[in-house]
Amino acid sequence: MKETGLRRWVPTCGVFGMKLSRRHFVTSTLAGSVLARGQRLRAENAGNLVEFHLEAAEKWLAVGGRQGFLYAYNGTVPGPLLEVSAGDTLRVQFRNSLPEETNLHFHGLHAPPSGNADNSFLMVGPGETRVYQIEVPANHPSGTFWIHPHIHGKTARQVSRGLAMPLVVRGGLEQIPEIGMAPEVSLVIQDFNLDAAGYPVEPQGMSAMQGRQGGLVTTNGGLNPTIPIAPGGLVRLHLLNASSSKFYTLVLEGHPLLQVASSGGALPTLRQLDRLSLAPGERAQVLVSGVQRPGSYRLTALGGNMGSPAATLTYTESAVAATALPEQLVPVHTLPPPERVRSFVLGESMSRGMGMGRTAAMSGTQFTINGLAFDPARVDTTVKLGDVEDWEFINPSMMAHPMHIHTNPFQLVDGSGNAEAAWRDIAVAPAGGRVRVRMQFLDYPGKTFYHCHILDHEDLGMMGILEIVE
Repeated sequence: MKETGLRRWVPTCGVFGMKLSRRHFVTSTLAGSVLARGQRLRAENAGNLVEFHLEAAEKWLAVGGRQGFLYAYNGTVPGPLLEVSAGDTLRVQFRNSLPEETNLHFHGLHAPPSGNADNSFLMVGPGETRVYQIEVPANHPSGTFWIHPHIHGKTARQVSRGLAMPLVVRGGLEQIPEIGMAPEVSLVIQDFNLDAAGYPVEPQGMSAMQGRQGGLVTTNGGLNPTIPIAPGGLVRLHLLNASSSKFYTLVLEGHPLLQVASSGGALPTLRQLDRLSLAPGERAQVLVSGVQRPGSYRLTALGGNMGSPAATLTYTESAVAATALPEQLVPVHTLPPPERVRSFVLGESMSRGMGMGRTAAMSGTQFTINGLAFDPARVDTTVKLGDVEDWEFINPSMMAHPMHIHTNPFQLVDGSGNAEAAWRDIAVAPAGGRVRVRMQFLDYPGKTFYHCHILDHEDLGMMGILEIVE
């Protein structure tokens, strides 16, 4: 595997650029701190193979200063940070030690939706092991992605109990010297709803309509971790909203957020933001420049615990300094006009439909796309490999729906029909509004999904099957 010369802050040992030997695995979730460099196999003699063992299990864990009986990847919430590079082969030896079936979805990766790759139709039963393998394309966008379960009717419960882990793809961004040399911090935001004894609380009745809303909001499984920054330096933040339903707006006291990547990969130029909104499942990468007086500055997640910091940026002379901002990032081509335009009307009803899980039976509510609740036996949309299409999600309801499409990223389309020069995999259809996206169905035929990423809405029927045919 190629070395990129990156330096990363490892708070427990103060080592930068930690090197891992072949088939040596490390756990990088650091209690009460940040996620440093992740599990990575340097496979100089193994054809760029990145291989690791992953186990999902139920156990008592410390989370947000409490004890919770949660689901965890490799014993931590969130799970370990995984790194791959464009062109690598990713092989995951996955064991399900949960008391129920589960699986893995490689959210945002451009990967086959079939076989043992990013196939959300696969199910891994209790006590079973399955090997997932993905050939990461050599031209895959660099960015922040993530892994989580995708079992219809159980997705919201399993994610809200802790099953989430960040996945970073290295590529074009790391070739930019100012970015490649900046220290990195990963921040995974999750919320939990625990009873007094520490057991997860399941939504009852109509509360599932709003999606799970936990009062305990954590960052990397703890509360208010510290982000070190050198005076005059830079720090690069990988941000992931791994909550099953909550939206967050991030504001950093006294500092703009300089966005370098959206959920689908790198941007062509820096975007300076006063605040950054992340829907459930969304990610972003931002640079923070150490331009203020030394001290501590709050990164607040509005929409979680109002006024409580998600993390604190703290100036320290021991942090690695970077002195300049990049002028250009990674070119992003905009997609050509579409061959066709499709409309999807998002709705809800009180009747029950096929494929509904236990939550639906409890609430009597289902969510729909074009009047239909999810049916695993029905293909809802068929497209041709290579085609470019515009999809418009129309939302007449009183709540926003963040819509996610598997396999291929897309670009937002404005009112004039122009595509945005940025890749995404989640687009928010606002309450009483609509959102239009443009995508090209490249490389991989097969069946996959599109759905609302308020995961209770997905479990309650707001999901369709997309088939890509040659």
